Amino acid sequence: MRLPPEDRDLSPHTGWTREHWEAVADTLLTAVRPYAGPAGALIDLPGPRPSWSGRRSDGLEGFARTFLPAALRVAGAGGADPHGLLAHYAAGLDAGTRTPTGERDLADGDLESWPLITDRGQAMVEAASIAFALRLTRPWLWDRLPGPVRDRVGRWLADALHRAPNDNNWWLFPMSVGGFLAEAGIAENQARAAVRRGLENIDRWYLGDGWYTDGRPRAFDHYNGWALHLYPVLHAHLADDRALRAVYGERLAAHLAGYAHTFGADGAPVHQGRSLTYRFAATAPLWAGALTGHTPLAPGTTRRLASGALRHFLDRGAVDERGLLTLGWHGPDLRLVQPYSGPASPYWAGSAFLGLLLPPGHPVWTAPEDLAPAERRDTVLALSGPGWLVQSTAADGLVRLHNHGSDDQPADAVGPDDPQYARLAHSTATGPSLDGPADNHLALLTDAGPTQRGRIHPLGTGPGWAASRWHPRVGGRELPGFTVTSLTLAHGAEEVRAHLVTGGPAGTPVTQTGWAVAGRRTEQPAVAGTGRPLGADAAAAQHAAIGVRADGRLASELRALHGFTVADSQRVPGGTAFGPEAALPRLTGELPADGPALFACAARLTAAEHPPALADAVTLEARPDERDPAAVVLTVRPAGAPALRIRLAPGAVTVHPAAQD
Repeated sequence: MRLPPEDRDLSPHTGWTREHWEAVADTLLTAVRPYAGPAGALIDLPGPRPSWSGRRSDGLEGFARTFLPAALRVAGAGGADPHGLLAHYAAGLDAGTRTPTGERDLADGDLESWPLITDRGQAMVEAASIAFALRLTRPWLWDRLPGPVRDRVGRWLADALHRAPNDNNWWLFPMSVGGFLAEAGIAENQARAAVRRGLENIDRWYLGDGWYTDGRPRAFDHYNGWALHLYPVLHAHLADDRALRAVYGERLAAHLAGYAHTFGADGAPVHQGRSLTYRFAATAPLWAGALTGHTPLAPGTTRRLASGALRHFLDRGAVDERGLLTLGWHGPDLRLVQPYSGPASPYWAGSAFLGLLLPPGHPVWTAPEDLAPAERRDTVLALSGPGWLVQSTAADGLVRLHNHGSDDQPADAVGPDDPQYARLAHSTATGPSLDGPADNHLALLTDAGPTQRGRIHPLGTGPGWAASRWHPRVGGRELPGFTVTSLTLAHGAEEVRAHLVTGGPAGTPVTQTGWAVAGRRTEQPAVAGTGRPLGADAAAAQHAAIGVRADGRLASELRALHGFTVADSQRVPGGTAFGPEAALPRLTGELPADGPALFACAARLTAAEHPPALADAVTLEARPDERDPAAVVLTVRPAGAPALRIRLAPGAVTVHPAAQD
């Protein structure tokens, strides 16, 4: 990809400016043109497999998801369109709506007709992108279309107003269509009703402090930013609706206050949740805040985060030799891709070019880049809505997300753990193990296999901590009588993970795994501070430790503090999204014959060159609670921080400074 020279005076951290964003947009949009049909209504991109909606839907997705960044590019230039983008999309609007069809495949030589919008059909999703693109470019495209074409496009879009969406962020798609149609004078009453209905439905899921759950009881992921905040705020902005802009803008600003902390110094967003192939779409809410003035971030911070994320992916193989975005995270990786995604799905990232709506003289483009939050100081931030603890370290720029609240489980059933949601922790430098041993997971080893976490019940967050309760599952069922109460403490680069296990026969093995680090090569064991793993002899029982290292840089360590007696490491077959080879550390213990079953360890993910020994980073003392034989009281002393007194009881956690006890 040919890009302008870097400007390290204006952008000392990324080197990128508005001109780089324009060049990337132009390159991505030019690369898809060879795959458009004769009149451009469907853009049928090559890929390893179609989505579950079929190739015709995938072709519409190619049209819609590239139309939006094309519209942002042209609107951001005040209508200037030297590459003739709008002419291509005008021809596609004409051809695609002549004979909409229910045919899924590209049969009988029909390479133009759009699929019909149906209940819970993918065409509803793509209609929203088309509606926003038409709204953004109305003076230069919609208003110049022949009347019959406008009529056909309007009728096709209007089907979205009375079709049933999935009960999640999909309510925003008919809302987005309604916003455009109401302004265009098409089916105005139904269009305005769709706007009201969409906003009312997502309001059900707003939990406060800038966080929505996406339809399901505990579904927190990047859809918060690139859908649940972006679509209402963009609608309010384009409609110039001050009342809506105040409500949804304030929510966005509250979201960005925490969200800004989830980008690593290398630009990476936290690798968590579904649709990760949308990649730098994670920057869209940052730009939306700057566009509407609802952001706590300085202009130079917004651009630093956004340019860092865009460059992170382009520097790591997100675009192939044809200039096309691939299905994956860095390079292609179908293991990360949900069945609903097809070859054009990664172009949801087109919403990242929202910043081009801000004129070249806006401070977001002219202010010098600031440091990202993860670069400024070590930070531990509790986010009560999703039940997360965000931990970052300035020395290596890593961000870790400790998860005590997001499981993506439906309300009426509990399914198998999704590695992108169920892990105890996620980060900007590691991906979950998708095959083989589960990373960052506490498991009981049963005859039917290792247990899963299932539904996560948050128990609270506070300064430096987050906790949850869950009931181990195996073979699709809960283990009768078992409850695990889990707590994460974080300070600096170190973590303490403590679990109180209630129920179960003595002698049941219990394992705790650490971060799965990946790269071109991994080394195991590599234990900072000890130089070797310690076995299960009595003298070593409380000091078992293990570490692994990837590419000689990124290290993952565990050290037993209570309950674990054996340390080893495991290979992760196939690696992770971050490399073809991966390994993780593991501790093992057993449920005791009597007394509370407490398992605790220190953990660390670090890329620092000379980290202190994990053995010196934290100490833990445990004793039974004199008032409750099922509970334990812990005193945790992190190096360089005040000691904490913690009470763990089945389904309950309290944390306060030890001096107050």
